[in-house]
Amino acid sequence: MTIAHETAPAIDPRAFRDALGHYASGITIIGGIEGGEPVGFTCQSFYSVSTEPPLVSFSVMTNSTTYPRIRDTGRFSVNVLSHHQHAVSNQFARKGTDKWAGISWQPTAAGDPVIADTLMWLDCEIWAEHEAGDHLIVIGRVVEMSPPEWHKHEPLLYFKGRYRHLRDA
Repeated sequence: MTIAHETAPAIDPRAFRDALGHYASGITIIGGIEGGEPVGFTCQSFYSVSTEPPLVSFSVMTNSTTYPRIRDTGRFSVNVLSHHQHAVSNQFARKGTDKWAGISWQPTAAGDPVIADTLMWLDCEIWAEHEAGDHLIVIGRVVEMSPPEWHKHEPLLYFKGRYRHLRDA
């Protein structure tokens, strides 16, 4: 199927980003292993795709220097951050630093990194990758996930440029 792309008025990138900031999202760390060492980056664009087969997706900038290192392994972990892990999110969002300094983690059965005390985690094999503007859409097939007893925290949320927490009404 071919979709026609009509010419539309230009959208200011900053205004577009600000508008999308009104959509609350969780925060994840996408991780992998390269040469026996963990690699990873903060990712806000993560969602489920399918239950049969179990598929998830994330988006990453095409100029990412970390994702190609993960892609080369054919697999990745998704660490959904807990409400108290905003410092972890910030640490993994920085370029040119040791993102894993002081981070406690353990390997999945396949060896991908699971960060301690996260809300939940998934281990995936890369299923597909699609170019979309200045991002890549990566789809992964889930092959392992955190056990139910792992899920003991509230999520870390991002809304209007700030970290947020759930509150009971």
